[in-house]
Amino acid sequence: MALALPRAFEAGREAMIRLAPTSLPVRFVRAFHKPLFMFLAVMVVGSTGFWIVSDYKASLLDAVYMTFITVATIGFGETIDLTHSPGGRIFLMVIATVGIATVTYATSKLTAFILEGDLNEALRRRRMQDRIDKLKNHYIICGIGRVGTNVAHELHVTDRAFVAVEDAQPAIDTFREKYARTLTLHGDSSDDDVLRRAGIERAAGLFAVTGDDGKNLLITLSAKQLNPALRVVARCHEVRNIDKLKRVGADAIVSPDFTGGMRIASSMVRPAVVNFLDEMLRTDNRLRVEEVPIPLGFAKRTLGEVVTESRDYVLLAVRSSDHWQFNPPKEHAIGPGSTLVVMVNPEGRAALEKLVAA
Repeated sequence: MALALPRAFEAGREAMIRLAPTSLPVRFVRAFHKPLFMFLAVMVVGSTGFWIVSDYKASLLDAVYMTFITVATIGFGETIDLTHSPGGRIFLMVIATVGIATVTYATSKLTAFILEGDLNEALRRRRMQDRIDKLKNHYIICGIGRVGTNVAHELHVTDRAFVAVEDAQPAIDTFREKYARTLTLHGDSSDDDVLRRAGIERAAGLFAVTGDDGKNLLITLSAKQLNPALRVVARCHEVRNIDKLKRVGADAIVSPDFTGGMRIASSMVRPAVVNFLDEMLRTDNRLRVEEVPIPLGFAKRTLGEVVTESRDYVLLAVRSSDHWQFNPPKEHAIGPGSTLVVMVNPEGRAALEKLVAA
């Protein structure tokens, strides 16, 4: 048992290394550690050999220099005289042969490293685009800075498919270090072609959460033109831009400054409520307050006939048009257009969606 645990741990660690994305420095070391070791070995052996050939009279610099010009085939003047040393000439030919072979091997590895990197990147993008093309009812996050990363985290925790779009490659690299398996696109999120590549025609919603109000407005406008039924949530810093975002079709607008002020006030006057919401939004236990819409083809029935008791969800309210029914009884009727508000985990949400779709 004592031996099995370390072996299992080591196997798991190796599996994680194989699955995790490898950084450029790590791949470089893996590719060139053998050629570098061979080159250093040739330099050490050659320098030692030329020092012995010179009857131990040559300096260290002269011996290293002699080895280097031999391996590099530069052809400068010899600092160690081999005119009357047949053994020295034979040693020089051996070092030249091995050294040239080592340099050739290193050059071939470098060429393969460059070509493999370009090929792998092209294949990765192709595979990622194929995965995006298969998505339906997913979400698009335009901008993966601090706000966009938090949005992505919430979607990831609640098992919702999404595509992150960003025009800054360093931001994508940082994002993928944390979410290696997520779908990302490098491009301008206000460009129609980029949004089409993200599957906007099949998407359920879009987050315009870049740090620029003007860009968020343009993203909203482009998204609504490509898919008028798409729900768009936009980020807005300046209050004066809220009306503009509404006019171009934003369904919901969030101002971090306003929301932050409300949060500060709520933390003072209703701390228990804020702590309760934090428990759901800041932890990764996947428990959330969600909404489950009733589809159009649903035959009007009572809650007792549709929603069965389960430990995976708690029904909090039902919204029908503008009317709210909190803690509804089993006799409460629901039909197309109603929305169930529940405290639920992802499994419970999926179960409820199947129940109302039946």
